[in-house]
This record gives sequence, structure tokens and C-alpha cells, in this order.
Amino acid sequence: MTNLISPEGLKKLEDEFHYLWRVERPKIVQGVSDAAAEGDRSENAEYIYGKKRLREIDRKLKHLSSRLKLLKPATPPANPQMVSFGCWVTYEDEDGNERCYQLVGPDEFDVSLGRISIDSPVGQALLQKKLDDEVVIRRPNGDLTVYITDISATRPAGAPR
Repeated sequence: MTNLISPEGLKKLEDEFHYLWRVERPKIVQGVSDAAAEGDRSENAEYIYGKKRLREIDRKLKHLSSRLKLLKPATPPANPQMVSFGCWVTYEDEDGNERCYQLVGPDEFDVSLGRISIDSPVGQALLQKKLDDEVVIRRPNGDLTVYITDISATRPAGAPR
């Protein structure tokens, strides 16, 4: 798994970590403590749910903590000549359908926003390619040949997804 992340993505993960640690976890701990004070814990739904939620939060905090130690912020080159981390890539398939994606780290991908992981099969196929290159994307339902039509440091206006 790649340890690169955009500065915005890093801030989002740090904010999530701090929210869980400083706001959410103390609130749940207080709720569990209050529920435990009521007596019989075996039939206390609030206590049982609170303990379950606390385990989920702790698991997420542990994951975020370990990832934040490894992540390295990176920005796309100002005028990219080839596809690299952070670049927006527009490509056209054999049927003339255009798509535009930004290559980001695995911790911040969101296909609905046009952000795909550089570790994904599409990301790996596009990496290090240049404008007008023919790229074969290997997929379970068959290979797809695409042609790179644009590489940019910023999302092109009105870019297709």
C-alpha cells in the first residue's frame, strides 16, 4: 500500500483522529460509565451498545494512528508531463467515452468525486504514462484500451468522470 497522501487528505485524517479522540470517545466513555452505574450490566442495552461503540472507536483510532505515522504528504507537479501522484488524468476509451480521475493515495480515494487510488488496477495502468499514450487496463471482465487525452495538476473544468 502506498504511503502518499495529499495535504488535504492528511488534514482530513488528522481531523478525524482528533475528533474521535477528543470528542466522540470521551462522550461514549461517559455514557458507558453512567450506564454501568445503573447496576445490572448484562441486560443494560445502553452499556452493551456503548462498549461496542467504544471498541469500534478504539479500533479506528489505532488504524488512523498507525497510518498517520507512515503517510507522506505529496503534491502533484505544477506542469506534469507524465501521470504521477495527484495528477488529473483524462482518457478516452475505444467507444469514445471520456473519464477523468485524480490519482490519490489509498487513504483518500472516492470514485464518486473522481479520485482513484494509485494502487488500484486503473491507477497502476495509468502511472508514468504520457499524453496520447495507449494504455491497456486489465479488468476481470476483459481488457480495456484507453488513450490519455489530458494530464493536469488541477481538475479540468467540466471534466467528465
